[in-house]
Amino acid sequence: MYKAFFGLNDNPFSIAPNPHYLFLSDRHREALAHLTYGLGETGGFVLLTGEVGTGKTTVSRCLLQQLPDNTDTAFILNPSLTEQELLATLCDELKISYGDNPSLKQLTDLLSQYLLKNHEAGRNTVLIIDEAQHLRPEVLEQLRLLTNLETDTKKLLQVILIGQPELQQLLKRQELRQLAQRITARYHLLPLSEQELGLYVQHRLQVAGRHEPLFTAKAIKALHKATGGIPRLSNLICERALMAAYAQSKVPVDHKMVQTAAAEVLGEEPETARNWWSMVAGVGFVIAFGAVFYALQSGDKSAAEPATVQPVAASSQPVVTEPVSTEAANTELAGNGTAQSNSLGQRQLQRALEQSGNIDTAFAALLGLWNRTPYQDMSPCQAATLQGLACFQQQGNSASILRLNYPAVVYLHSGSTEAFGTLISRDGEELLLQLGEQQFWVSRDWFERHFSGVFEILWQPDQDASQPIGPHSSQPQLQWLENSLAMVDKVPARLVNGYDSQLEQRLKTFQRQHGLQADGIAGSQTLTQLGLYLSQSGPRLSSGEQF
Repeated sequence: MYKAFFGLNDNPFSIAPNPHYLFLSDRHREALAHLTYGLGETGGFVLLTGEVGTGKTTVSRCLLQQLPDNTDTAFILNPSLTEQELLATLCDELKISYGDNPSLKQLTDLLSQYLLKNHEAGRNTVLIIDEAQHLRPEVLEQLRLLTNLETDTKKLLQVILIGQPELQQLLKRQELRQLAQRITARYHLLPLSEQELGLYVQHRLQVAGRHEPLFTAKAIKALHKATGGIPRLSNLICERALMAAYAQSKVPVDHKMVQTAAAEVLGEEPETARNWWSMVAGVGFVIAFGAVFYALQSGDKSAAEPATVQPVAASSQPVVTEPVSTEAANTELAGNGTAQSNSLGQRQLQRALEQSGNIDTAFAALLGLWNRTPYQDMSPCQAATLQGLACFQQQGNSASILRLNYPAVVYLHSGSTEAFGTLISRDGEELLLQLGEQQFWVSRDWFERHFSGVFEILWQPDQDASQPIGPHSSQPQLQWLENSLAMVDKVPARLVNGYDSQLEQRLKTFQRQHGLQADGIAGSQTLTQLGLYLSQSGPRLSSGEQF
């Protein structure tokens, strides 16, 4: 319904577990690492818990994609079973035949024979149970008995239990203490932080075909406040907010739309600004009346006079002037002069920030750094494309920009005002920021406090690396991929004759580090990230810092 309006080719916020939309935050990667470790040489039970909608199933599906080819997996989604039903379901998943009305012993024997044959054939067997908090204690004990089958070095059946926090309490029961001692790895998955949620939303939009920001920074903040960082709930609210924006023909989606959508999804009554201000006004009136009454009663005429509000100095001031020498700071006169200069510079910076509401002005400065010019009646990215450049939009923090080391158009905020600037250069912890026609050296701390998390850069892509690279690619393409990953890792490149396991693992590691789907295929997003690191063309924030 609204795809064409927003420039989307798919629904980005469906709650179906589509692997194309896989987003691994740092927490999800850590959870995946714990599961992978738990399924190591020794095996046993692995535990993954988390609140509803935090992405436990997403992590498990990602784990399934990374399991070796010599692994047979059984996935049980409905664990509300008896011991016999669970073993029968496990046999069905592993395609083990059994007769009518088999006994518990017959099912156990069949599974034991299967596990032994698999081990002799060099294959592993993994059982994954979702919603495991619904397992009965006697069923868990039956699973423990099944895992008793082992060699001198490993268990023949490895079990992953995925469930809500209640599963942790279940495993603390006295009759399950033997199973609890066999858990080789456990991880509790927490919701996304506000920054991670912004990256999550932008990632899904990019996969759906839109690379420009669609939600404001305040909208992301409101979304995190409403959902607590739970991805599934965020999808529902984002979907409803997009429908509202489409109905109003409004872009971008602001915090008011998100708040209204959250109220509809969660079934809560939204708080109105009018009620809030009424409450503040009422409290203020009571306080003012009390102060005047006290003044009249005490006979202190001056107490009834209105008080003068003194400005409070900020605890951390932006660096907007040249650094002050230590010698000058030692004298009172020089100190006063520095304070006045800093104060003047701060007012100029604040005024420039409030007047920098035009993103085209910020892009014009960025295009100028590339010796390119904006075109009339054309978006900045369209103009850049016609002049041999490409736009790349991402969400993150100052570290994300400095790691790429490109000048960038940055989305800023000053209170409720949205602003746009151009990050031009870097000198240690000081950043050169252009706002309109003025340039200011600001501290990294100041920048973080005013940065919304969205930035866009221009770069010159390598036309020779435009096709996806995978197991069936040609040897020159595979060698290019090996060389590129080696340059990023700053290690010597190998001579490769094919798509071997080492190249695949190095590629997957790079993909995980950049929040990409670790599928071992260097598609458009992976190639873009590689190209950004490897490109030698164009300006940089800091000379001599490539990665």
